[in-house]
Amino acid sequence: MKLVVKIAGQALCWVGCLLAASTLAAPHHASGTQTPAVAHHNPAPDVPLAPGYGPLGFELPAVGSYARPIIGQASDGVVIDSRGQQTTLKALMAGKVTLLSFMYASCSDVNGCPLASYVLNRVMQRLAKDPRLNERVQLLSLSFDRLNDTPEVLRKYAARFEAEQARNWRFLTTPSDAELEKILKSYNQFVIQDVDSNGKPVGSLSHLLRVYLIDEQQNLREVYSVSFLHPDILVQDMLTILSDREAP
Repeated sequence: MKLVVKIAGQALCWVGCLLAASTLAAPHHASGTQTPAVAHHNPAPDVPLAPGYGPLGFELPAVGSYARPIIGQASDGVVIDSRGQQTTLKALMAGKVTLLSFMYASCSDVNGCPLASYVLNRVMQRLAKDPRLNERVQLLSLSFDRLNDTPEVLRKYAARFEAEQARNWRFLTTPSDAELEKILKSYNQFVIQDVDSNGKPVGSLSHLLRVYLIDEQQNLREVYSVSFLHPDILVQDMLTILSDREAP
């Protein structure tokens, strides 16, 4: 089923808060936090880091005090995990609140794929400590560089983010280019091969960073862009949609 994404209404709950915290993206990680040992997290000094790398800087609304309405349906597709096992997105999502990101392992944009994986690493750490989430949430990172991101490469990539043994975080590729194209299209993901001045591919890929929040019934609840991709926001939103199920 084709996903209908209402980008125009995305994250309106946070807009006022984000404007008030416009100085958040300082070029340093929060003190006392553990950053995965990834070279992409060491950008040139003049590259401002996205908000997700630092403390949130504003107070979030209480869990359940706001809504994350259904804005579409999650789409299916055949995938292969980092252990080489074939399955489907729907099978992985069944009965779980899911954060789905699209990435590729050699991405060098500090505010691109490394940001998404850094934020998911922080979410993973929270899951391990929060019984409200530990058994009910999972993270999926799907590569769109099928040629290079083999299951072995994905295992190494997972290790860079301390996720090689994670129960809640799976790293995925697809069995064919056709299957990948179908999944990317259904999630409105557009990937472009970068080229040099002579039109020769240079190895990097351009894409729009998005992370999708999907509920237990595989309804799409939110699409996060760079400005709103923060572990505190993601965890609060997951708790909020889980509270929908628990409300009388």
